[in-house]
Amino acid sequence: MATPGALSDPEALAAEWDLSPLVNGHDDAGVDLLLDDAAARTTRFAETYAGRLAGLDADGLTQAMRELATIRELIQRASVYAQLRFATDSADPVRGALAQRVKERTTALETQLIFFSLEWTALDGDIAERLLEEAGQEIDFAAQYLRTQQRRRPYTLSPPEERLMAERRLTGEQAWARLYEELAGGLQVELEGDEVPFTVAYNQLSDPDSAKRRAAIEAMSSGMESGLNTRTYTFNTLLHDKAVEDRLRGYPTWLTSRNIENQTDDASVQALIDAVVSRYDIAQRWCRVKARLLGTERLAQSDLMAPALADETLFPYGKARDLVLASYTDFSPEVGAIAARFFDEHWIDAPIRPNKMAGAFCETGGPGLHPYVLLNHSGRRYDVFAMAHELGHGIHDVLSARAGVFHQMPTMPVAETASTFGESLLLERMIGQASSERERLSLLAAAPDRSLMTIFLQVAFNQFEERVHTARRNEGELSSDRVNEIYSDATHEMSGDAVDPHPGMERFWSMIPHFFLWPGYVYAYAYGELLSLSLYARYRELGAAFVPRYLELLSAGGSRPPKELAEIAGVDLTDPGFWASGLEVVEAQVRAVEELTADLGV
Repeated sequence: MATPGALSDPEALAAEWDLSPLVNGHDDAGVDLLLDDAAARTTRFAETYAGRLAGLDADGLTQAMRELATIRELIQRASVYAQLRFATDSADPVRGALAQRVKERTTALETQLIFFSLEWTALDGDIAERLLEEAGQEIDFAAQYLRTQQRRRPYTLSPPEERLMAERRLTGEQAWARLYEELAGGLQVELEGDEVPFTVAYNQLSDPDSAKRRAAIEAMSSGMESGLNTRTYTFNTLLHDKAVEDRLRGYPTWLTSRNIENQTDDASVQALIDAVVSRYDIAQRWCRVKARLLGTERLAQSDLMAPALADETLFPYGKARDLVLASYTDFSPEVGAIAARFFDEHWIDAPIRPNKMAGAFCETGGPGLHPYVLLNHSGRRYDVFAMAHELGHGIHDVLSARAGVFHQMPTMPVAETASTFGESLLLERMIGQASSERERLSLLAAAPDRSLMTIFLQVAFNQFEERVHTARRNEGELSSDRVNEIYSDATHEMSGDAVDPHPGMERFWSMIPHFFLWPGYVYAYAYGELLSLSLYARYRELGAAFVPRYLELLSAGGSRPPKELAEIAGVDLTDPGFWASGLEVVEAQVRAVEELTADLGV
């Protein structure tokens, strides 16, 4: 059965987003109007610039990039509208058909535009950099994007091959990704005598009642058996598709393409991963502390997301909203005003519904519009932090809109920084309002709990991806049992003997969309959390003087690499001890809970 806030909270049920601004008030028909405009502009763009980029001067390059920005914004608005419509009901054939039509049309446009990136990438690096320097501030809106494109030069195929790769994505990875979304979004499980969406059972893992958590994980573990072979086949196909492309392009590792997109490099990312893996003992130590707080000898897998101390407090949507808005407003009235717009102007979809995408996310509508947030609000404390997290993304998007379509989206390692920073603001506020030492202890435990999920578990997920991509390339098609084994081994190394695994949960990889839709993404959570911890420490040290630096960092979006963005706030990512120092902060969080636990005799 769903938690009380899931299906009966009037404010949550009323929190539905208004997507009409994306399509100028025309509903689904507006998608085609946007794409018709984009198509006409794309044809003119190709007629003007195809085969001529090498002859452009700085002014010509700037003019071309401005027109390309307009085309990109039109495509983005249409794509986001279709994606968000589909996310709220993946079983609706009308929404599915719209999403597919948009993918087909945008793929055709991207194929028509691909000449530009190919010609730019083919330019000698010195010539390309000289053009950018000559254009100066006039091309700041696209300079970092163009420099990142140049980094792909060693891995670029011939123009005909690149066009073929773009065309086949529609019936290749994009088609399989859509199939996965429908399979996962439509999965129903039996929970306490009711057929409910998988999301409802997953959300119940944060219920204070251990019996409800056990019921939830039992429902999940048995429910995931349904359709597992189809999800496995889909995963195998996506893994092989990526292996083929990596081989053709000559990427040295399965993660290199993601690292280039993230404006980082293989060595620095590996340093992060190695640092976290070397401190899995912190995660295991926390799991043992949490087991004591829950009154058990060993932490059950169903308890990983549970509040460390039983807390029966429900957080209806309105109460959660007020807490989150107050946290952001106390930090910065400007930030609080941005956050308030999400509620006042219908930028959020909050209710749990059948066939709605699980979890929560934020999607930008583009520089000329605003972001949208999807939640599945069940009324638990976990959902309050999810709200603060996604609004952090949204605030980041609003501030970075001034950077333009090429730079609004920050790179993935930085993309999680504002969201986790927002969670820290919320946590501090809730601790300050605690009515007892026991409640304070419960909230203090939320910090290492978050670190467990966003640092250690995400790196364990990275290790799963590393091994499953390698196994698919070396062993051929993988059975469900083989993928289960790889997933179980990677996650067990993180938790050790501190967690009692639940039979059937080795299938959980098949319900984590990142592995299917965004391979290599997950380490960005650990990157962002550790960076956010450092930034929050700077905030506590500097107070209000830190706020302008932080807002400057967010406003830059993806216009600078992560290293330079961190420097704005006084953080040095090149310091060899940076990741280790962030992990020491997490260890201190665990220690603080241990000490208060001892004081209270819990």
